[in-house]
Amino acid sequence: MNAASNEERLDGLRAEIAACRICRDAPLRGIEDRLPHEPRPVAVLSSRALVLIAGQAPGLRVHESGLPFDDASGDRLRQWLQVDRPTFYDQDRFAIVPMGFCFPGYDAKGSDLPPRRECAPIWRERVLSAMPQIELVLAVGGYAQAWHMGAARREKMTETVQAWRSTLTVPGKPAILPLPHPSWRNTGWLKRHPWFEEELLPELRRRIKMLVF
Repeated sequence: MNAASNEERLDGLRAEIAACRICRDAPLRGIEDRLPHEPRPVAVLSSRALVLIAGQAPGLRVHESGLPFDDASGDRLRQWLQVDRPTFYDQDRFAIVPMGFCFPGYDAKGSDLPPRRECAPIWRERVLSAMPQIELVLAVGGYAQAWHMGAARREKMTETVQAWRSTLTVPGKPAILPLPHPSWRNTGWLKRHPWFEEELLPELRRRIKMLVF
């Protein structure tokens, strides 16, 4: 498939995703589990980016702005990557496709709910197959790691991220690098695991410099 026809394919997918209302109109667990607000799918598909950021699901601020990682978590993620906002949102440099495209709402404690179950089975394979040029997937958080890493994912998120070297050496394309979610809730985790900043981040930044700039 040539570049022009693949871009047309992505345009079609973008339009389909933007129009998707399945979590509101046909939820897997029945109508009582429908998304309680108007869906606003957020995903950045690209025919040229070599890096895919596979996150969890949009938060409320992202739901309102329509920009992925347009929040404090995004600020930390960009600091990890050592890129500024214009670079981060350049579709020729990064594709950003969360496991769930829409803000799932809050639980009784005020925390974000998990990504909607309807989303990934319907969209993920189609989206990934339309971006065969991707060379590196950043699997951010447990939901993305479960989907993208399969049996290579360890029982706990810490173990999965700590085994990043073996993950990166798995033959084939794309390479996968597991990351914790950059949420402020993981600040304590980062302090308890200094190897993340001392060992993993330098390799992450080396690869980003190679693939993005």
